[in-house]
Amino acid sequence: MTEQSGTTWPWPDLPPGPLGTPSPDLARRCAEGPMERVTMPSGDRVPMIVRYEDVRTVLTSPASSRNLRAANLPRMVGGTSLEDDPAALINQDAPEHTRYRRIMQSTFTPRQIERWRPRAAAIAAELLDAAGEEFDVVADFALPLPARVICEVLGVPMDRFEQFRGWTEMFLSTSEASTEARAEGFTAFMAYARDLIAEHRTRPGDDLIDLLVSARDGEDALSEDELTHMVFTLIMAGHETTASMIIRGVFRLLCHPRQYAELAARPELLEAAVEEILRHEGPGGNGLLRLVTEDVELSGGTVPAGSVVLPNPAAANHDPSVFDDPWRFDIRRFAGSTPDPHLAFGHGPHYCLGANLARMELQEAVRALVTRLPGLRPQEDLSGVRWTDDGLIHRPRRLLVKAA
Repeated sequence: MTEQSGTTWPWPDLPPGPLGTPSPDLARRCAEGPMERVTMPSGDRVPMIVRYEDVRTVLTSPASSRNLRAANLPRMVGGTSLEDDPAALINQDAPEHTRYRRIMQSTFTPRQIERWRPRAAAIAAELLDAAGEEFDVVADFALPLPARVICEVLGVPMDRFEQFRGWTEMFLSTSEASTEARAEGFTAFMAYARDLIAEHRTRPGDDLIDLLVSARDGEDALSEDELTHMVFTLIMAGHETTASMIIRGVFRLLCHPRQYAELAARPELLEAAVEEILRHEGPGGNGLLRLVTEDVELSGGTVPAGSVVLPNPAAANHDPSVFDDPWRFDIRRFAGSTPDPHLAFGHGPHYCLGANLARMELQEAVRALVTRLPGLRPQEDLSGVRWTDDGLIHRPRRLLVKAA
């Protein structure tokens, strides 16, 4: 099978190329229009920053704010709850954001995350065993895997798993639940999260909630509201983005059957392959809007104070001045070398807090597939796969595969 072409969609006004790859127009923008405007779903026109160094500059600048309420600008994408929530970590600036991160800096270290790797691997194996010879990667593997992992990481009793999964699926940007149903689900979930935190205070263990409860910066600790918001953030960000990356990663590998076969034969390439999936497919999607509070100098010119811009990490990860032949998907790209780091998890103060957890889950998902199903192949023409067209990350709605 060779690389195929097909599905595109116009969002914001920069459609992806064949099979969901970033638009070839990004190469033109990098060269000629590094700050061209794009149209947001709200109708607003904002400059989109596409060059690697410019995106890094915006993400690290103290003049780059996530307090979009100050600009009276609608949220970027309809359907997500985190962008509406001023208490969510992604919407905070210093000093509140700095305090929050400082308290939790020891909670998501690689050492802490490694404790949960065996269970993630076991869950991935169980799901594939239950899936059979023919299955849907989306419904039977990629969506339930992070849901079960986050349940175990947070210490959610398995007898509450179905209810918990119902809540998480309701909050997905692709959910067809009504606004009223989401609001009711959010209220019920937050009440459950508070009860779960109270139970962990009464009977402490070593789950992630216990680590959050015990997290300290000197005498400073998270408040009850901050704890419940963090649990909700972990569910939203940890479930949808991780599931989407698993789906897109498997899809991309199936587009390159020789690379899938090589990865199955050489599992030592797994970590490099996952980094290439992250660079090429990018969990950050088109990025999150920023309000510029002071003039910022970029390669394309000055961004004046008061401007709202869209730093695009997916575009930065395909900057030809940084990544050789950036449109090529190559599981060997990050093997045995130290190229410029991709921006899949962001950069600067808002670098993804759960990056180590997401990376570990993606590694175990891919490992389970290539080791247990080395002959995996699609059951349908990949160019005909339907993709989602809402939310922060586009992904196949369904991905039917056959084990051999």
